[in-house]
Amino acid sequence: MEKQNSQYKLYLSIVIPVYNEQENLEELFSRLKKTLDENKYSWELIFINDGSRDNSGEALIRIHNQNPQVKVLEFNRNYGQHAAVFAGFSAVEGEIVVVLDADLQNPPEEIPNLVKKIEEGFDVVSGLREKRQDSLLRKIPSFFMAKVISYATGVSMKDYGTMLRAYRRDIIENVKECQEISSYIPALANLFANKVTEINCRHDSRKGGKSKYSFYRLLKLNFDFMTGFSSIPIHLVSVLGLFVSLLGLGFGAFLGARRIIFGDQPGEQGIFTLFAILFFFVGIQIFSLGLIGEYIGRIYSEVRKRPRYFIKKKYIHK
Repeated sequence: MEKQNSQYKLYLSIVIPVYNEQENLEELFSRLKKTLDENKYSWELIFINDGSRDNSGEALIRIHNQNPQVKVLEFNRNYGQHAAVFAGFSAVEGEIVVVLDADLQNPPEEIPNLVKKIEEGFDVVSGLREKRQDSLLRKIPSFFMAKVISYATGVSMKDYGTMLRAYRRDIIENVKECQEISSYIPALANLFANKVTEINCRHDSRKGGKSKYSFYRLLKLNFDFMTGFSSIPIHLVSVLGLFVSLLGLGFGAFLGARRIIFGDQPGEQGIFTLFAILFFFVGIQIFSLGLIGEYIGRIYSEVRKRPRYFIKKKYIHK
């Protein structure tokens, strides 16, 4: 018997953003369908083609044509993973919504474990990647990012970087009401959730294709979170500015007292000391201006009121 709540058309909706993943889509769908059917869910899959430049679009349309439970939303260009997930949220019909990457690093076989935790009464269940198959350049920033987000949201989690998550439908409806252009969905959902948990999930190496998160995109994601969820960075800059001013004042007083007591010392490399202090101050100023610019840039993006994305075409069975 299918698990279903009378309030919703389906029990489970799976949202999957896709960008240049042609090598993985057939296997992904095959494993997903097997897992969902074995657990007797009433289900749907919502693929969002985020402006793919390979043959992902053709593969998704082929899967859609052969399977009535599959919807495909096609963007006119690449808008990014979080915009794609928001688009998927706009089309879900299930009581429980699961978000999954298309790269097969998070095995679809883990989905029933997340659903079981939701059935226990949790609002959000996140996968905690065991033996994460990523480089140190990905692991180290993720570790610190999780610490910062946990502090800013008040919801402590070890892995804020994974896309494998399950949500109750009411959490999704609340997230959809947030209209800011740059939104970090895991942190946003946790702000609306009462009970949040993590469960250990397998993490596999990527089989095909390449990671879409370059160092620049990871850095941009971190700035999006910091400027979108907290004013702490700008406060820290103010405190740092005050500290540097006091440091400069103290150093000036020290040099003045030293000259009064000892007089001019021959052979001192005063010019190099001056340059070192100058570069330090200039660096602080440039960083501060950049951070302020991030906040101003977000304000500029919001006041324009442009949509997060444009859907070129929808493939939905009637």
